[in-house]
Amino acid sequence: MATTEEPTDLRATLRGGLPDRYLTPEDLVTMFSLPSVETVYQWRRKRIGPPGFRVGRYLRFNPAAVQAWEAERTTLTDAA
Repeated sequence: MATTEEPTDLRATLRGGLPDRYLTPEDLVTMFSLPSVETVYQWRRKRIGPPGFRVGRYLRFNPAAVQAWEAERTTLTDAA
């Protein structure tokens, strides 16, 4: 019986292809080596992070939107 395991390196997953599930704030912490989940929530309050949406009380992020946000930030950093 084959088992599927969750990828441990989400950064590699996002670069190699989009994951087949919505991302959690904890996933963003792992992907971007952030200090805590509170950083993700601060980004959301300040409207400077990737766009997210609520599913009930849970915050989720579309992997394609996170990838586009990262590409935009990378372009802005490279241009500076």
